[in-house]
Amino acid sequence: MPRFADPLYFILAIVVIPLLWIYFNRRRQRRPAITFTALEVARKVVKTDYKRYIRFLPTITTLAALLLMVIAIARPQDVHEGEDIHTEGIDIVLVIDISSSMLARDFTPDRVGAAKDVAAEFIRERPDDRIAIVLFAKQAFTQCPLTIDHSILLELLDGVEIGLADPDNTAIGQALGAALNRLKASESKSKVVILMTDGENNFGLPPTTAAEAAEALGVSVYTIGVGSRGTAPYPARDMFGRTRIQNVRVSIDEDLLKEIAASTGGKYFRATNNDKLRKIFTEIDRMEKTKIEVRAYRRYSELFYSWISIALILLVFSVILSATILRGIV
Repeated sequence: MPRFADPLYFILAIVVIPLLWIYFNRRRQRRPAITFTALEVARKVVKTDYKRYIRFLPTITTLAALLLMVIAIARPQDVHEGEDIHTEGIDIVLVIDISSSMLARDFTPDRVGAAKDVAAEFIRERPDDRIAIVLFAKQAFTQCPLTIDHSILLELLDGVEIGLADPDNTAIGQALGAALNRLKASESKSKVVILMTDGENNFGLPPTTAAEAAEALGVSVYTIGVGSRGTAPYPARDMFGRTRIQNVRVSIDEDLLKEIAASTGGKYFRATNNDKLRKIFTEIDRMEKTKIEVRAYRRYSELFYSWISIALILLVFSVILSATILRGIV
C-alpha cells in the first residue's frame, strides 16, 4: 500500500511551480527582437518551423522535473503490512475405552463409533496442538504418541475397534497412567487428558493413585461417562450364533470419574447420546484454548530513488535541448 512519509512538502508544488512558470514565460518575453531581411526569414522559416513547435519543451520538462523532485522530497513509500503469529499449543491425550460394553447401541452406530467420530472432529479443530491416543480395556496401550501430524493421527483413530485389547475388563487407572507416561516429558505449559469410559474400574492400578500423579504433573483430566441412564441396547449372540439385541444395565462409576476430574482441575461430563457427546467436546475445546499471539507489523520500502532519477534525467534533457536544437529560438 503506497504512502508518503512527509506529505507536507507538497506545499512546495503549490508555491514554487507557479512561480517558476511565470519566471520562464517572462524570461522569454524579455528576449530582444532581431531584425532579419525578408530574404533571411524566407531562408530560415522552413528550417526552424518545427523548432517553434517544441520551443516550450525545456520549460515543460523543467517544471515536470521540479514536480518529481517535490514528490521525491515527500518520500513515497511502499507499505508492507502483515502479522507474526506465534502459537503455544496444548498437549492432549485422548483416552478411549474399548471394552466390550462400548458396543452398546444407545449411540450411533455404537458407543465406540460415536467416540471415534467426535474425537476426529475435535482433532481437526485443533491443528496447533500435539495429540495422542491411548486405548484401554483390561490393558492400556498407546495407539499414537503425541504428534502434530494429524493426518496420521486420524488414520490411526479410524482403526480403533473393540478387540485390540482384552475387552472383558476396564482398567481406568492403568489407562490414566499410560496417558501420564506420554505427558511426563512434555514441556508444554498446558497438558490435558480426556478420558472416555462407560464402566467401572475393575482391574489394575487404582485410579485415585493415577489421579494423584496427574495432579503432581499439572495435568488436567476431563472425564466423560459414555452411556444412557438405566439400560442400553447391546448386541449379543444366541446359542445359534445369531446376533440379538438385548437391554443391559448401564453401570458407570460417576463418583470416581468426578473425583478424578475435581482433583486435577478438570471436569466430569455425562454423555447419553451422540449430540451430548459432541457438545461436551465443544465445551472442552472452548475451555482449553490454544494460546495464539498475533503481532502486527509494517515494513516500509523507500521509493524516492526512482522519482529523483527521472527528475534528473528530465533536467539534463532540458539543458541539452536548450543548448543545442533550440538555441536562439524564441
